[in-house]
Amino acid sequence: MKKNVHVLVSGRVQGVWFRASTKQKAEMLGVNGWVKNTNNGCVKAVFEGDEKLVDEMIEWCRSGPPLANVENVDVKTQNTVDFDSFEIKH
Repeated sequence: MKKNVHVLVSGRVQGVWFRASTKQKAEMLGVNGWVKNTNNGCVKAVFEGDEKLVDEMIEWCRSGPPLANVENVDVKTQNTVDFDSFEIKH
């Protein structure tokens, strides 16, 4: 079953390769969507794909790349959009 979630990750998540690592992990799993930095120091992402793989991405976000210090991951389920790739937005 396909799943689409909006994720907001807070903590020390900018300047630690969070977006690039997220893109790499998503592409490895075959999850589509996007990731970007927010103005308030968080990272926002949308993950879409197989439910188990999207759940794996959410779980990965709880720790992130080695230099990150994740404090919170807020997840909201939303309607699917049918993304055809994963991108870093600026």
